[in-house]
Amino acid sequence: MKLTVVGCSGSFPSADSACSSYLVEADGFRLLLDMGNGALGELQRHCGLYDLDAVLLSHLHADHCIDMLGYFVARYYRHEGGPAQAIPVYGPEGTERRLASAYGDVPDEKCMSEVFDFRTLGPGAFRLGPFTVTADTVSHPVEAYGFRIEHAGRSLTYSGDTGRSDALLTLTEGTDLFLCEASFTHGKEDIPGLHLNGREAGEYADRAGAGRLVLTHIPPWTDPQVNLDDARAAYDGPVELAKAGAVYEI
Repeated sequence: MKLTVVGCSGSFPSADSACSSYLVEADGFRLLLDMGNGALGELQRHCGLYDLDAVLLSHLHADHCIDMLGYFVARYYRHEGGPAQAIPVYGPEGTERRLASAYGDVPDEKCMSEVFDFRTLGPGAFRLGPFTVTADTVSHPVEAYGFRIEHAGRSLTYSGDTGRSDALLTLTEGTDLFLCEASFTHGKEDIPGLHLNGREAGEYADRAGAGRLVLTHIPPWTDPQVNLDDARAAYDGPVELAKAGAVYEI
């Protein structure tokens, strides 16, 4: 598998990165995890607008899904020959309704489904192209999912947005690369059921025996070096900060 960080900022784009969005590729299949603020523009550095095969939305906060509105415009109005063929879009219950409401002036209530084949997520495993995807609910104020993506004996785990969660540990067990949010700073913020800090991300990676830890979703007001140091104190494997445009071969 090939993982490309399209965007990795939390809450709103930073001067250096769009919000959460990650491109996963294998056997010619292109899967996008989340499409937050600014991600659609950055995605075009790595993939054609009409070359995605599927989208997984971890939850419906704007910094993880709002650029789906621009993507709807591209697929519905700007595709040569009429609306582009619908691609699978997996998200929490009510994803179509939420996106249509955010867009605000769709031609009709079902037009988004002409270009997006909406499918409702739930805990469990399913096949998506060459991938086996396991989804489970994590700890966040809205319905939110973490994902484990497997292909050819290799695995990637994406935390989505979460506080401490038993499901996250299960999804991460023995994973080759753990893409984990680290929004909070250890000793500064402690709000249960919302986000992790760098130390907690390191602790999960250590307990799960992850092969590699990449910290992501760090908001512009959080010092990433502090979170990196805290993660390294808890986990002795390779740790780094996600950066827009970074590529990982898994």
